[in-house]
Amino acid sequence: MNARLTALLAALVLAGCASTAPLNDTPVATPTAWKAEGWTTAAPAAAAQARGAWWQVFADAQLDALIQQAEAQSPTLAQAAARLAQAQALLGSARAAQLPSLGLNAAAQRAGTAGQAASGFALGAQLGYEIDLSGRLRGAADAARLDALAQAQLLQSTRLLLQADIAQAYFQLRATEREHQLVRDTAASYRDALRLTERRVLAGEAAELELARLRSEAAGTDAEAAQLAQRRALLENLLALLSGQPASSLKLEGSAAVAQLPAIPPGLPSTLLARRPDVAAAQTQLLAAQARLGVAQRAWLPQLALTAQGGLASADLSDLLKGAARSWSLGALFALPLFDGGARQAGVDGARAQAEAALATHRQAVLVAFKDVEDQLATLSGLRQQQLALAEAVSAAERAAALSAARERGGIVAPLERLDAQRSALRQRRAALQVEAAQVQATLGLVRALGGSWG
Repeated sequence: MNARLTALLAALVLAGCASTAPLNDTPVATPTAWKAEGWTTAAPAAAAQARGAWWQVFADAQLDALIQQAEAQSPTLAQAAARLAQAQALLGSARAAQLPSLGLNAAAQRAGTAGQAASGFALGAQLGYEIDLSGRLRGAADAARLDALAQAQLLQSTRLLLQADIAQAYFQLRATEREHQLVRDTAASYRDALRLTERRVLAGEAAELELARLRSEAAGTDAEAAQLAQRRALLENLLALLSGQPASSLKLEGSAAVAQLPAIPPGLPSTLLARRPDVAAAQTQLLAAQARLGVAQRAWLPQLALTAQGGLASADLSDLLKGAARSWSLGALFALPLFDGGARQAGVDGARAQAEAALATHRQAVLVAFKDVEDQLATLSGLRQQQLALAEAVSAAERAAALSAARERGGIVAPLERLDAQRSALRQRRAALQVEAAQVQATLGLVRALGGSWG
């Protein structure tokens, strides 16, 4: 009989250990070089590398204040911090399951039948401890620890995204201000020309067509200025939301400073996978899912629990504290599940499905990380080419506007030619400003893609 029981236990243990196959973990191929010239990959840096206050390279006090405000008051950060606190509490609960439990109890009872009654009083303590034969409790604690670590990494990712969102909205607002000022200056020039033309029309020195064209151009430019002012107001409201304050309470002072693009040295993508907190979180979540799969597999294995109880029991309250009322007990419970209708296998299958989903999520995070860097590098490369072409276009357009004005003063050309030259110069200058703003946005996007500070 003992031999048969031993064989049965061994078969069940082996069946539990062999109930699942390993995950289909095919790693993402890491490229040896990026498409952008001069950018290569190498061994990743430590995952715990500090991101730093990367936005301070722009040396903008108002940006610093906005991000500091967001750190203190952002509801988005508060939500992520609360999720971390919840995960840490669950970790404490999982660790507590590995320790002995101790409790006290006191009871009083009176019961009886017709004409007869009896009382009972008890005071005692219980000690319980589960011996983790299969490592199930340890595995659950490991999974909870990894969950807490993943939430800490997601908090870091949320902080990085919030900082980048604030920086992008802030510099977009400053670029809008510069473009707005350019359009307003041009509109003022049109209005001056309009007043002059009105006097010339009254004096019979200019055609009404010229006046109508100027009025149309001035009104259209005023409309564009109003649109840019509206865009700035919306960006300011967005910054208020991101920094955790009411939109009506934020009023940014104007600034004529132009954002200086920081020099990001080639080779930084070598630290991409280790430094991006969202990729690190996806990897940690995968490890947690694998740990939970191990816990589910160990449900096939036996459990052993030890109990001890001691105390006092008496039918009379006055005798409760006497030596004769002492009682104690020791016990051990060995449990081995034999048949549960497939519940354990369903648990293993569910845990495996969660691990497979976490694996796919991790692979997707890695692929997205590579794409993000490639996108920003390609964008910056294209914008540099646009900037060079637009610099030439702006120079030529401004030269054409100056020549047209001189020719108009000399009576060689009609004022409408000067108007066309001014319109072309305005269009090219606005395009150049927009490319500069796009370069700032792409640089911030690259900072985000790299996981924060590159210092």
